[in-house]
Amino acid sequence: MNKQFNSSRRKFMLTSAAISGGFALGLQLPVKAQDAVTGNDINIWVQINPDDTVTIKYARCEMGQGSMTSAPQIVADELDASWDQVHIEYVDVNEHFRMDRAWGAMVTVGSQTIRNSQEYLRNAGASARAMLVAAAASEWGVPASEINVSNGVISHAISGRESGFGALAAAAAEQAVPETVTLKDPADWHIIGQSKPRVDIPPSVDGSQVYGVDVELPGMVYASMATSPVFGGSVISFDATKALTRKGIIDVVAIDGIAIAVVADNWWRANKALAEVEIQWDTKGNGEVSNETILAQFNDSLAASDAAPMPNNTGDADQALANAEQVLEADYFTPFLSHSPMEPMGATVRITGERVDIWTSTQSPEGLVGEMVNALGVEEENVYAHRVQAGGGFGRRGGSSDYARAAALIAAELPDGTPVKMLWTREEDTQHDFYRPLAMYRLKGGLDANGMISGWKARIASGSILNQMRGVPLRGGVDFTAVEGFTELPYNIPDQFQDFKLTPTHVPLGFWRTVGWSQTPFAREQFIDELAIAAGEDPYHFRLKHMAEDELSRHILVKVAEAIGWDETPAAGIYRGIATTEPYGSYTAAAVELSVNDAGVINIHRIIQGINTGHMVNPDNVIAQLEGATVWAISAAMWGEINIDQGKVQESNFHDYRLLRMAQMPVIDTVLEATGGFWGGVGEPGQAPILPAFCNAIAAATGTRVRSLPLKHHGFSLA
Repeated sequence: MNKQFNSSRRKFMLTSAAISGGFALGLQLPVKAQDAVTGNDINIWVQINPDDTVTIKYARCEMGQGSMTSAPQIVADELDASWDQVHIEYVDVNEHFRMDRAWGAMVTVGSQTIRNSQEYLRNAGASARAMLVAAAASEWGVPASEINVSNGVISHAISGRESGFGALAAAAAEQAVPETVTLKDPADWHIIGQSKPRVDIPPSVDGSQVYGVDVELPGMVYASMATSPVFGGSVISFDATKALTRKGIIDVVAIDGIAIAVVADNWWRANKALAEVEIQWDTKGNGEVSNETILAQFNDSLAASDAAPMPNNTGDADQALANAEQVLEADYFTPFLSHSPMEPMGATVRITGERVDIWTSTQSPEGLVGEMVNALGVEEENVYAHRVQAGGGFGRRGGSSDYARAAALIAAELPDGTPVKMLWTREEDTQHDFYRPLAMYRLKGGLDANGMISGWKARIASGSILNQMRGVPLRGGVDFTAVEGFTELPYNIPDQFQDFKLTPTHVPLGFWRTVGWSQTPFAREQFIDELAIAAGEDPYHFRLKHMAEDELSRHILVKVAEAIGWDETPAAGIYRGIATTEPYGSYTAAAVELSVNDAGVINIHRIIQGINTGHMVNPDNVIAQLEGATVWAISAAMWGEINIDQGKVQESNFHDYRLLRMAQMPVIDTVLEATGGFWGGVGEPGQAPILPAFCNAIAAATGTRVRSLPLKHHGFSLA
């Protein structure tokens, strides 16, 4: 690097926000559900303005999931604001750091935004309401207990006095923050549970939304980069002579010894010149890795004797299987998958003295700041992370900020104050991802004389995201993100044994939408169908027989079955599949109606998606998430795979890493249940039951059980 950074740390005092003529609420709130929270657990969420408008701060990241609308709905309801009064703005990342991470964990992953923050968001709204009431009581000289707040109006029926929020804001700011507040009974919610238009939709439609790729700054230069085609490889040498002769080329730089970037006056020129840089790569011995070697490794793992047992094992599975009337055994396979969001990886970085400014789409602003600190050796208070929307993430923008690190290292080689936008090609994005792990499953089940499952064994072989990406030691040798779906079966099986065999490869792994739940139900719920058929039972009713102790799983399964008319005979040539899952604190089920012609062309006639989230904030948003999850699941089922040959990813763009086309979108009906008592996730759970329900329907239609994905390898296509 040609810049020098001073490592002295400036200290910041904790300060309160000051709003002229209004107030910002700062309050001490417990953040019980967020184990990763550091700092003082002080949250500043609500700003009330003189014109009666209410600004609610949004701390997480919007990337199409709609939480930028639903999270503020929670605050607004407890505040008793009028939704028409509410404006929403991002929390400033730098203010967050200066105030000892006042807003808690900012990362948006694992369907946590609502379920892990609802308590302190409700408290924030309720506390602001209490302070407004106290101000009104003091000013009007009446008991606070006689004051009502409704739809943005504070009133006292006996005296006939009333006021908007704004007129009392200054006085409310003088009130003590209540130590405790009484939260509303769900029966009294008037904004939670209502479908409110998403605040991010208008700018997304009219083109005014600024995504990471849209950032433009005066004096900006552009960079395109190439990373070793073999994971783990590094640069031996490079010759940029030819590239540097091209028009508009500013520089060619090495990044971390593992990549080469070309900087130019526009991105097209940078990318064209990159192809003319002659690079010699050291593959670190991974150039011989292929699909065949990886599969051989995983087959060995299925037969290994040193797998780690899961903690939920009960009874004696081996004895139960030995005594069973029937025993079934089946192996299942799911491949590596790429995230491939519509917005490819990229970032804009400007380094001015000790200050680092960065604009990028991220699911983890805190992680982004940490990446800048690590890459450049600067202090975190000198990193200014500017919020922009993400054009999709699905986990890719939450687990690693490698793309931002690359942009920062390029900027460090440029003259002081020069902003550089580094943008990956789609090919670079597809071939240098952090992939969903490849996994194999070996299942064994026994049926007793009554057709009930008497014994169950499961072996899961997979890499570990936690260990490989984050270096986290595995508890008891098990990566619980890889075995989601097997750790707590919804079925009453008295004797079961399950274990996990860690199977690492050179392929980098990351959190892919729905994580383990994106693939484990493919094996689990298909095997339940196989056991049902062996028992001579209907797959739906077979499940119900084994779910007497899981009322919530049973409830959503019944609702979905009723919605598709499971007990009614479908039209000739139409077949159905069903599945149930319980991911991320919610309970989900899906049923699929389809037909398959003699050429293997699948026509999906109807899909029923059901979810019980306990409490539901924005039903329209839930529907959108279920529909999007369906697209994700069907795409993975039909075409999704990342293949390795000579250590390299073979897929490159959407022509060979296909997604569902608009014309192929199936009819989706949704069953929304909010039975109360808990807060479940939304963004990830909808995908979990679709894949197995789809494959169960194909098996019903064809009589052939597909135990490995994608379906294109089994002669199937989609109408």
